[in-house]
Amino acid sequence: MSTSPSGPSPSRAGSAGDRARLLARLDAVDTAPGAAALRRRSYTLLRLGPGVRFLDVGCGAGRAVGEAAALGARVVGLDRDEGMLAAARERVPGGAFTAGDATALPHDDGAFDAYRADKVLHELPDPAVALAEARRVLAPGGRIVLTGQDWDTFVIDAADAALTRTLVHARADRVPSPRAARAFRALLLDHGFRDVTVEVAIATFTEAPWLSLLTGLADAAARCGAVTPAEAAAWTADQRQRAATGRLFAAVPFFMAAATRG
Repeated sequence: MSTSPSGPSPSRAGSAGDRARLLARLDAVDTAPGAAALRRRSYTLLRLGPGVRFLDVGCGAGRAVGEAAALGARVVGLDRDEGMLAAARERVPGGAFTAGDATALPHDDGAFDAYRADKVLHELPDPAVALAEARRVLAPGGRIVLTGQDWDTFVIDAADAALTRTLVHARADRVPSPRAARAFRALLLDHGFRDVTVEVAIATFTEAPWLSLLTGLADAAARCGAVTPAEAAAWTADQRQRAATGRLFAAVPFFMAAATRG
């Protein structure tokens, strides 16, 4: 379920064309500056190594599954979208992948030593259900890492600050649980996890190829009626000018929470 800050989730990529565009977007995000370091940090927090039984929930096209397997982990990638799983099986030959939902994991109690959900919980109407499942499938002393963005927190340099806030909140309102990431710590504590830590990494977008990420915000807000087409067009024109002159700037904080199953 990994996704860009303004893109759809794999579960919503219905057509083959949608899925191809999503895969391209996932690849762009996964290879963006800092993304690999963020994944490596999650593996460190999970204490991955030879023989560690690791479940990657919302594995998407399987990049983390391949990386974890290279560390010696016995990894299973889970996603609810069969198209994503097909892509993962192509990209990670021999990888173990299964279809399933974060709120009803098809695994036995205590089956894993490590659990990771990257940009997943915001897609769930009730993230607490996923936390209960995570605790169930983790063995005592197992490690969990949750990562994701807070969809109400998107910093964009723009001429019209009020309109920018409207665009950001309009996008957040289309997400089932847009503020799940700020609740990671509370969710872990509520479900009996201990040694809870939270880290924040800032993703910045300054290059022209990221312009579509921003124009997508305006397009979506206009489609849902949050702003007028004229307002969206004016805001987009400002961003295009910034991209053309090397002035594009957006920043998204990603939260990474880690804990131990009691």
